[in-house]
Amino acid sequence: MSAPSARPDEPAENIRLRPALEDLPAYVAGKPAADDGIHRYKVSSNESHLPPIASVREAAVAALESSHRYPDAAAQELRDALGRKHGVAPSQIALSTGSVAVSGDLVRAVVGEGDEVVHPWRSFEAYPILVGSHGGTPVPVPLTEAGEHDLAAMAAAITDRTRLVLLCTPNNPTGPSLTTEQVEEFLAAVPQDVVVAIDEAYREFHDPATVLGTAGIFRRHGNVVLLRTFSKLQGLAGLRIGYAVAHPRLARALGQVTVPFGASAPAQAAALASLEPAAAEELERRAERIRAERSRVLAGLRAQGWNLPASQGNFVYFPLGERSGEFAEFADARGLVLRAYGNDGVRATIAEEEADDRLLAIAQEWRGV
Repeated sequence: MSAPSARPDEPAENIRLRPALEDLPAYVAGKPAADDGIHRYKVSSNESHLPPIASVREAAVAALESSHRYPDAAAQELRDALGRKHGVAPSQIALSTGSVAVSGDLVRAVVGEGDEVVHPWRSFEAYPILVGSHGGTPVPVPLTEAGEHDLAAMAAAITDRTRLVLLCTPNNPTGPSLTTEQVEEFLAAVPQDVVVAIDEAYREFHDPATVLGTAGIFRRHGNVVLLRTFSKLQGLAGLRIGYAVAHPRLARALGQVTVPFGASAPAQAAALASLEPAAAEELERRAERIRAERSRVLAGLRAQGWNLPASQGNFVYFPLGERSGEFAEFADARGLVLRAYGNDGVRATIAEEEADDRLLAIAQEWRGV
């Protein structure tokens, strides 16, 4: 029996889609601000409220002059710079359109039909989508009450079908992070043929004194791959560029499955410019400001009586359960667009002081309702 047509003049579609798509959740992006006359701050997406710094913007604009040409498919200059940054060969850098795309490449490289991928939940919303869309089986492991990875439960969830484990630190959307000791203990319990991806999209916002020692972890473990992005602190979310630091065999495999020319010329140029010393110093000052503002917001919320996870990202998380949607609507009516996660919680990105002050005022008013 054919499916009904969308319009009378359109032919019926009798194509066969993959059965895996039937139960696949759709990715839900941060809600945009409504255009109804109310001035709203959009803090529903973990993007920078600041534009790229001037030198980075200028590099991206200059690259448009050659936009009639394909970009360097090897992204050699950028990979050389990233190789120096991470102390690896340039061939060990795999680039694509954001770390989410690199995660998809990773799934394609190591996960076959029916293979399992263990990941924390709630965590980055794209994880189960990427796994399921490529025929794998997501194995979500609930977070602890504190919004942290339950590493013992994740280790116990590994089976003979497990090909990949995803660790998100700091965890999006809850905010807690993993320590070097925790990760090392976890890796000791993981079979060496299972890839462990450490997704550090929010690493730059972490307290530098306690940030995960991923460089040493990577050197010590041949099954570890690191995921990074230029979308957050660098403010290049709209240009879409991220990368993996992988050991040689996996790096080659990522190159085999990625979309050719995925990293555009403006994105490559902007990413390269953001690695220059002056730009890196300015970005660190921005990170310091975000860390200080996050501390201020968390302290203010806790003074109001909120019990929130200890965030190391550029966001805070309200574990409101079934009242999550209600809180998001309450904030929206008062000029703040938040990100609700079903019946789990609500995330607010740290932004300009005015937006953060509005968050504090809304949170205080909510507690008095």
